[in-house]
Amino acid sequence: MGPVSVQVVALDSVARIDLPGGSWSRMVLTSESLEGNASSLGYSVFAPGSATAPVAHETEEVAYVLSGSGELRLDDRAVPFAAGDGLFVPAGVWHAVANTSDEDVAMVFGFPHPGYPPTDRR
Repeated sequence: MGPVSVQVVALDSVARIDLPGGSWSRMVLTSESLEGNASSLGYSVFAPGSATAPVAHETEEVAYVLSGSGELRLDDRAVPFAAGDGLFVPAGVWHAVANTSDEDVAMVFGFPHPGYPPTDRR
């Protein structure tokens, strides 16, 4: 097999994952939509007032907040975020995303894993 080529994956070509409160996510770049990738990328929209259930990933997670504001709810505190912020969540840290604003939170996120990494849920 030769070198991996540049690949483009359209957001609407991958499955939508429904989240609580009308929020949704799509894993755009994964080993299901690409060949030869070592990392993955997703896009989420969190509706006003919504919050996800807590999760802890086997790998670290990075994210960039495109619009809106909210907080990452950790076991011991809440960490506020707003549009323009980059977020780093170490591997194994329990976190939930809460939209505390009156507009959608749009976020791009990624993992050093070819797909959505193994994840514990509460």
